[in-house]
Amino acid sequence: MTGPIEPAAKTPLRPDRSALRAHTPARVGLRTAGTSLATTEILDLNLALAEARDAIHASLSTASLLPQLNTRAWTPLLLRSAANNRQEYLRRPDLGRQLSSESRARLNRNPAASATNPLVIVIADGLSAIAAERHSIPLLDALHPLVGNLEDAPLVIVEQARVAIGDEIGERLHAQLMLLLIGERPGLSSPDSLGAYITWAPRTGRTDAERNCISNIRPEGLAHAEAAARIARYLQAARQSRLTGVGLKEDTTLLPANSQAG
Repeated sequence: MTGPIEPAAKTPLRPDRSALRAHTPARVGLRTAGTSLATTEILDLNLALAEARDAIHASLSTASLLPQLNTRAWTPLLLRSAANNRQEYLRRPDLGRQLSSESRARLNRNPAASATNPLVIVIADGLSAIAAERHSIPLLDALHPLVGNLEDAPLVIVEQARVAIGDEIGERLHAQLMLLLIGERPGLSSPDSLGAYITWAPRTGRTDAERNCISNIRPEGLAHAEAAARIARYLQAARQSRLTGVGLKEDTTLLPANSQAG
């Protein structure tokens, strides 16, 4: 005599795509048509690729940055790396890490190079000039009330730049601390992500292990206000510890967000 027939196991329901996509800009729960992606998904992917390519090849608009910085009592120094153009910059990362001879001479003549500077700020195009244009000034505005005398820090704008170029700039300006804001490598959902790099006693030859990075600064990622609070804490912790990088862990920066970084 056979026992009762067990009901067939139910096939798990596929997660609702809209629910998944409400929590992340990542390409999850993509719509399909048969065994292929839906045409709309393919078009969205092609658009994202085009935006990433455009961001990488775009030039920094100093004409739009300068008036905004001037109204904030900054007179930026304009410099360039040793890369002659964007194509050379993309092929030769090493040239983006050093100043051109003309920019080096201009920096040496600047009055800020004759004294020690507690903080030097650099805005660089990096691999996404649009990130520097869109987010560097809102980030500095959010940082201003958290850091004492921020407007006294020399500010440099440098084109065709990589992260390490800040070390040479900071060394020539005798900086105790360097804050470098640079466009990050575009992703398929983030063509305008800004990175902030903080380096204690910058000098040529510093490695990435000797600096701290705050990444994905943009409204869709890390908001300007939150990024500014983290930068302010890092600046204060760096002054207290006289170092940055792997020796300055995230848990050592848990200071009040409204602390004065000096």
